Amino acid sequence: MRSDALVAALADVELPTLGHTLEKGFCGPGIRAVGDVRRTAGIARTLELAEPDALAVNEALLALQPGDMLVIAVASGVHAPVGAVTTAGARAQGAVGIVVDGPVTDVRVLADRARDLPVWSTGTTARTTKRLGRPVRLDVPVSIGDATVRPGDVVAGDEHGVLVLRPEEVEQRLLDEARASDEAEPTLLARIAAGEPLETLIARTPTEIR
Repeated sequence: MRSDALVAALADVELPTLGHTLEKGFCGPGIRAVGDVRRTAGIARTLELAEPDALAVNEALLALQPGDMLVIAVASGVHAPVGAVTTAGARAQGAVGIVVDGPVTDVRVLADRARDLPVWSTGTTARTTKRLGRPVRLDVPVSIGDATVRPGDVVAGDEHGVLVLRPEEVEQRLLDEARASDEAEPTLLARIAAGEPLETLIARTPTEIR
């Protein structure tokens, strides 16, 4: 499936619905939304932050293209590479979101901007990156929680977490079925609320015949 088509299709699908079918690609519960984020998807632009180098983050910002999702793996796990200035810069470059396997700072600002530029991270900290000037590892595979993100992967996020998909491995049928399930859910909830017998509404494991 083409990357642009997959990005567009994910705007209409809830990630937990895909979770009924997919097992791999989810970044795990340690990667959490900062504030009330909107559902979004973009093309991965990755940065492996081997050292807490603010200048490397600046290089990643300058490389961003419209529609990119900036994905940063923080080797130390304790330094924040993203804050108010970083998110403003990413938005100015046309990025659709930022995913950090590590903490962030300026969390109040990030939460206030969550509808404009969603951010996901492992938590918050006051310890930030420094101007070190180390070699930049941009556009390399990185580990984000339980998933591996490669440059060009499609990264989708919402209030439940983050999912990484390789466009060539996604079938249109999967997205069509997920969209149909989302569209059917309000009716199912209404029927349950109306008191219809549950056994007529939900799937069951077949009873073993002896």
